[in-house]
Order: sequence, then structure tokens, then C-alpha cells
Amino acid sequence: MIAILGLVAGVVAGILLQPTLPAALAPYFPIAIVAAIDAILGATRAYLDGNFSDRVFAVSFLSNVLIAGLIVFVGDQIGVGSQLSTGVVVVLGIRIFTNAAAVRRAIFHA
Repeated sequence: MIAILGLVAGVVAGILLQPTLPAALAPYFPIAIVAAIDAILGATRAYLDGNFSDRVFAVSFLSNVLIAGLIVFVGDQIGVGSQLSTGVVVVLGIRIFTNAAAVRRAIFHA
């Protein structure tokens, strides 16, 4: 219940405050979102498998976002940012679909 209230409060604050993203962070934001989705689906899969840990989720969430952003940052620094961004999205996309399939199987027993 607290998580739902936090989500609602965050959405309302975002709508009312309309925060802007600095231009320097714009290339990293989509990658961070994909990494966060991967962590959330991984946590959902762990919950349905009965081995969820909030500490593991928090570490996984933060490390996924930071590592994905760092990979893209390094790619930008050496001139291959778009290629590394594509690589990160492909790898995380595979993990997202794998976790989504596991969640679907756990929910629908199919």
C-alpha cells in the first residue's frame, strides 16, 4: 500500500512540478529507464518465484541504472556512444523479454 501511495505521490508531483531534464543527461535517460524496467521485471519474477529480497532489488535497480549509464557515457567519450547505447538496449531488452516471459508463465501457469 505504501508503494502505491508513493507512486501516486510521485506521479502527482511530476505533473504539478513539470521537472525538466538537463540537456547533458538527455542521452542517458532512455537507457536508465530501460535498465530500471529490467530491474523491476526481475524483481517481479523473483517475487513470483518466492525469493524476492528488497535489498537485492534496491542494489539491482541502482546498479543497473548506473552501469548502463556509465557504459553509454564511456561510449560517448570514445566516440561510439550510439553503438554502445544500442548494445545496452539489446542486452537489457533480451533480459526484459526473458523476465516478462517468466512472469507470464508464473501468473498464467502456461
